[in-house]
Amino acid sequence: MRRRVGTAGRLNAVEIEEAVSKLAAESFDAAEFPFAFLAAFGNRDTTLKRLRSGASYASDVPGAVLQRSNIHLATCEPGTVRETLARLRDSPRTAQAKAKFVAATDGCGFEAENLETGDTVACAYADFADHFGFFLPLAGISTVRQIAESAFDIRAVGRLNKLYIELLKQNPDWGAADRRHDMNHFMARLIFCFFAEDTDIFGRRRLFTDTVEQMSERDGSNTHAVIEAIFRAMNTRTVERTDTARWADAFPYVNGGLFSGSPEAPRFSRIARAYLAHIGALDWTKINPDIFGSMIQAVTEDEERGALGMHYTSVPNILKVLNPLFLDDLRQQLAAAGDNARALLNLRKRISRIRVFDPACGSGNFLVIAYKELRKIEAEINRRRGEQNERSVIPLTNFRGIELRDFPCEIARLALIIAEFQCDALYRGQQEALAAFLPLNAENWITCGNALGLDWLTVCPPTGMGTKVQGDDLFRTPLDQPEIDFENTGGETYLCGNPPYRGSQWQTDEQKADLRAAFKGENVSAGSLDYVAGWFIKARQYLARESGRFAFVATNSLNQGRHVANLWPSILRDGSEISFAYRSIKWSNLAANKAGVTVNIVGVRMCSRQPKYLYDDDVRREVESISPYLVGGAVSIVQPQSLPLSGIAQMSFGSMPNEGGALLLDQDEACTAIREHGVPPAFIRRFLGSHEFVQGAERRCIWVNEDDAEEARANAWLSGRFERVRSLRAASDRPSTNRLASLPFRFGEVRQRGDEQSTIVPRVSSEARPYLPVGLAEAGVIVGDRNFAMCDAPLWNMALIASRLHWVWIGTVCVRLEMRFSYSNTLGWNTFPVPPLTGRNKIDLTRCAEDILLAREAHFPATIADLYDPEAMPDDLRSAHERNDETLERIYIGRRFRNDTERLEKLFELYAKMTASERSATRPKGRKQAVPA
Repeated sequence: MRRRVGTAGRLNAVEIEEAVSKLAAESFDAAEFPFAFLAAFGNRDTTLKRLRSGASYASDVPGAVLQRSNIHLATCEPGTVRETLARLRDSPRTAQAKAKFVAATDGCGFEAENLETGDTVACAYADFADHFGFFLPLAGISTVRQIAESAFDIRAVGRLNKLYIELLKQNPDWGAADRRHDMNHFMARLIFCFFAEDTDIFGRRRLFTDTVEQMSERDGSNTHAVIEAIFRAMNTRTVERTDTARWADAFPYVNGGLFSGSPEAPRFSRIARAYLAHIGALDWTKINPDIFGSMIQAVTEDEERGALGMHYTSVPNILKVLNPLFLDDLRQQLAAAGDNARALLNLRKRISRIRVFDPACGSGNFLVIAYKELRKIEAEINRRRGEQNERSVIPLTNFRGIELRDFPCEIARLALIIAEFQCDALYRGQQEALAAFLPLNAENWITCGNALGLDWLTVCPPTGMGTKVQGDDLFRTPLDQPEIDFENTGGETYLCGNPPYRGSQWQTDEQKADLRAAFKGENVSAGSLDYVAGWFIKARQYLARESGRFAFVATNSLNQGRHVANLWPSILRDGSEISFAYRSIKWSNLAANKAGVTVNIVGVRMCSRQPKYLYDDDVRREVESISPYLVGGAVSIVQPQSLPLSGIAQMSFGSMPNEGGALLLDQDEACTAIREHGVPPAFIRRFLGSHEFVQGAERRCIWVNEDDAEEARANAWLSGRFERVRSLRAASDRPSTNRLASLPFRFGEVRQRGDEQSTIVPRVSSEARPYLPVGLAEAGVIVGDRNFAMCDAPLWNMALIASRLHWVWIGTVCVRLEMRFSYSNTLGWNTFPVPPLTGRNKIDLTRCAEDILLAREAHFPATIADLYDPEAMPDDLRSAHERNDETLERIYIGRRFRNDTERLEKLFELYAKMTASERSATRPKGRKQAVPA
């Protein structure tokens, strides 16, 4: 059996599920099963060939295949599955090969164990495909438990995707921009039908699927007509049905606008009809609206289809927003109420009035989770009051959203409808849920539009105001619709969500215009901000007119560098404060071999005496205040300084060539210039850009001082190079560059004499390194402008830069490029708070810097990149840095800091004191101010 596979780690979860399901349905072949299993998870043919030959790590268990760092897998004699699994687990080869999984099967039973977590699987062979999520790490997918246990959602997405693609193939006009909405609307209707027929909403299991199979031709020629008749029936009251086919009369009246408008369905092929039957064969009672909506979104969006089964926000991450925003408070009130009937009733009334508004709702994940969590609290209130059969007082219309794309809007509404039914069935029973479900309400509480271009108060208005939600089609929201009130007036409003992050350099012209409009009237330079900043300012403007709180997921760039001074004074004006924050967390991303994006979660409210919390790795810590850098302590905003605040050396950019490459040489060119063209060696210098410094590459440059210009021009080869520089500068559009044409022998910006020793710091470096790269350039070396440099600075300055203290300061107050550190002399070095250093302190720090340099020298020719690889940093170098950290940190507080959080808080405390004293020193002298007694 030969299977075509993709590149290992490139398969998405849906493709893996399909391959594993196909394998489970085939006849069991003991000899081939291990290789077919590995192929299903994306292993290349070359890898499988090597495993077959035994050329790689060989197993010591008969019938087994061992893949290093992945799995030890065996087929065995009937009835020996458990015994074989134990042999695999205990095998010395399993440990030596660092296998993550062991698995065994005899074609009847199947058992497996995750050796890292202890989780196990035991099932019939035919059912092992149901547990494909258990093995997703084999494909390089860093999974979470929720996705591993959600086999149904991934299967449904995969099958819907196949149907979608086949229908577009048969109906190319439905894929055009003007008809894509119709196609998406059709898919939403299908999803509802599949869910309704498996949950008895239609009164009989498989009513929709069986009707289509029985009434349509096998070639699919009239499948569309059968579906249209069903849709038409569900949009007509039973008493008004006059020309409905008898077989379609079995379907109930649904209303709610779900089937209003045209009932048209795309034409089906034989294959599309078969896919429809396959989808109907799934058990749709297992649908998980928490994540299904976001995964199905990828079906209809071409650019996201490659991430099928991975496109969703995990529930634990969503709860990191919702819990501290309002759910924790409700649970505390529930605990305090105990069995007090009146207190419980008051809490239930409060919950009924809570409005949750996600102005970037996508497929509704945040709204669905918020709804389900509130229903859980309400159910416990009803249980304690002995009112388990009480209808919910939490209306779906209290969960508002804005989404730019129409299909996610449809799925968001559908997900909330499904969540409501599932909660009713769970807390009140299936019969009560069915009785309350149909007909659907036509209220439309999700708005399709550009959130940064809408007035949020028209979508989620203040108490007592109406909102645009009444119409004849659940899935269309023209902004001129009539208005209805919230079902329960009064209450609290909580804004939340995960808005789009796009950085300024990747924004479209339209998005830049959105930001300018959102920040109109604010003292903010919107052009440099991340797109998500627009949601923060709109939320702040919303709260200025309607009481509430908000919390958004955001790129951590909003809480770093110049963004802080630019944005946060507008967010925190007029008595606002940060109420809680998560710092630098990995937002789940299940794409193979791809780490999740690093984000912050920031909650904002009006100033309150209620506690404020900082979260680090899910550890909550109460603090007096939270600064925009998400550090506990005074709200200090770091401003660029032209000179150092502390008694440290001055730092500037390196020298900028601005010569089009004519003054820069590789090593061979430099040797040729000297040997064959008679260039005096004094005019050729070693050049260090950031790449040369970090990666150890060799580069040279032409360096001529004005006093030596005539001598240099006398050399024909040099003169030719100078002419190239002159021509390039003269042709520039910049007047400042034109003026440099008269000095073609020198760099455009010269910031060193050329005979000094320099302390060198790259402007951009990897955040993965435990310390910032810093070193010495010997006298005569020319430092390029991709670095910062301190010329002839005392060596103890290097000890400061090489410390963990400086690493956390730069990582917080300087802008980052993606996650890489972007060093700044004015914002990072000149503002770095250093206590007054004694002579002894400087001697000790100098020795620490020398020890670091000696430790590096001991590993010559290893480069900075080699030495500071976090997985391979030499022990002696790490020890030298540890001694440097201890020496410096004792200067600050007399001991080592416990963690980076404590380091930052101390640094910001010192910064606040230093800037306060600086302001005091520069304040004009005059009459003494009166001091209160």
